[in-house]
Amino acid sequence: MADDQPLLPEIPPSMPRVKPNRFTRWLGRSVLRLGGWHVSGPIPDIPKAVVIAAPHSSNWDGIWGFAAKLALGLEVRVLGKHQLFWWPLGPLLRRLGGIPINRAQPRGMIEQAVDMIRRADRMWFVIAPEGTRKPVEKWKTGFLKIARAAEVPVMAAYFHYPERTIGIGHLFHLGDDLDADMARVREWYRPWIGRNRGTI
Repeated sequence: MADDQPLLPEIPPSMPRVKPNRFTRWLGRSVLRLGGWHVSGPIPDIPKAVVIAAPHSSNWDGIWGFAAKLALGLEVRVLGKHQLFWWPLGPLLRRLGGIPINRAQPRGMIEQAVDMIRRADRMWFVIAPEGTRKPVEKWKTGFLKIARAAEVPVMAAYFHYPERTIGIGHLFHLGDDLDADMARVREWYRPWIGRNRGTI
């Protein structure tokens, strides 16, 4: 990270945040500094969004992403299979923003996510568009369907390993054509390079 590069962008007032905790903020900033990473904005001042992060090609993405979350004091929600929420992992996952989802229930994941976003005063709902760390030709369309049904924008976040940058903040306001929206999102992500593969 360049000496003149700020570690974190300005935090807007509407961003969902956890209760202030000096230790976790210090821990997140320390991990970013040790790794030479920084978070780039500007972060939009909006209370609700569906957040996607790509390219996702390494388990290291989770480490840097979690460090950024702690450093910013950001509160997010992520759906996970309910089988993962067993003791003692369950309480930890919930504390980190995890929400168990039972796919056997009549309502599917998209409907459950939309309902949570609508009922919340503030929620940044995070979902991986690629669905895996392996290279994929097509992204899953769930994030677009959730954002459209909940009437919130899609916020793009990216990992760019050559410059050790986590970027947060580009907004996509969706139209009526799902394929066209997906094409716009994929095109925007082309410059960003993951750890284990090139551009998307």
